[in-house]
Amino acid sequence: METPGSQSSLHRANLERVVRAVRLAGSLTQAEIARTTGLSAATVSNIVRELKEGGTVEVTPTSAGGRRARSVSLSGDAGIVIGVDFGHTHLRVAVGNLAHQVLAEESEPLDVDASAAQGLDRAEQLVNRLIAATGVDRSKIAGVGLGVPGPIDVESGTLGSTSILPGWGGTRPAEELRGRLGVPVHVDNDANLGALGELVWGSGRGVRDLAYIKVASGVGAGLVINGKIYRGPGGTAGEIGHITLDEAGPVCRCGNRGCLETFASARYVLPLLQPSHGTELTMEGVVRLARDGDPGCRRVIADVGRHIGSGVANLCNLLNPSRVVLGGDLAEAGELVLGPIRESVGRYAIPSAARQLSVLPGALGGRAEVLGALALALSEMGDSTLLDGSATGALPAVTPAFT
Repeated sequence: METPGSQSSLHRANLERVVRAVRLAGSLTQAEIARTTGLSAATVSNIVRELKEGGTVEVTPTSAGGRRARSVSLSGDAGIVIGVDFGHTHLRVAVGNLAHQVLAEESEPLDVDASAAQGLDRAEQLVNRLIAATGVDRSKIAGVGLGVPGPIDVESGTLGSTSILPGWGGTRPAEELRGRLGVPVHVDNDANLGALGELVWGSGRGVRDLAYIKVASGVGAGLVINGKIYRGPGGTAGEIGHITLDEAGPVCRCGNRGCLETFASARYVLPLLQPSHGTELTMEGVVRLARDGDPGCRRVIADVGRHIGSGVANLCNLLNPSRVVLGGDLAEAGELVLGPIRESVGRYAIPSAARQLSVLPGALGGRAEVLGALALALSEMGDSTLLDGSATGALPAVTPAFT
């Protein structure tokens, strides 16, 4: 047994510190590990050698500043994580290893009217199929990250009744999927996972404060404050879609009138164009037609951008983020939507907050949420469990990146 303050406990703490630093960055040179952890170069060299011999890390030649260096990353054999993303019309699953490589990924249509049990059954089947396809050992599964399009109660893990997916309100999706797969499952809403995905591997890299705005059948935001996802005490932080823009506006599914969602989400926007473009029109189609010059679609997208910009301006005045990342199908419209967003921010936000803000499209597209789910699963692993050769447990969360 290690005695607190003893040489052995200090060494153990240093091992965990190095593992945590590598997990945070994805890969680091030994010099970067020393700067990040505050440990001496000699100590880092010895620890990396020990971790490599134990199979915890991999070391590959690289260069830094024109000089030869050694890049350290977690071993691809150390464990497996799984990401599951439920959307309004899709189910996407990815399998990744601890070396931040996606081993397999697949998406399939999901009937929006399916019950929670049917959806989770589909997820179980797809997870099992990908595990079989990759040939990974199930005992290596460290955990599953699960994304759902609705607010999750932080304490109970219960999905709120305002979920886009009907028939899921009041369920505990993480608990139910855990029972099917027999491994730890960690759940969050899709906007938070999109924010996490973009933060570690997309348009949010290098910033500590950002908002990820996802516009699909609903409108939600994932908030990152000081480098961490902010969920609020009840898990409902980021419901930007329910900011009131017009008290006399359309009735929202939440019961209020004139929410941002009633001016920006697909369920309210598409009917505006269906008389002239047909009932089969999708938001993806609107974006494609707008990029091709269709005047009606361009006008609707510009209007949506201005409305979103009003919501973003409120975020700027309250939280002063340095970056806003737009996700979902609408992000593919590029400057057709980003320009109006910036215009509204410039008009309604405090000038100093508007000047400091950059508004960018997401870099990960439809993969943002499932990559965020992988990151969530890995963040819930404990550094000590890697050193012990186990793939279960939990320590303070860190943020991985996937390719």
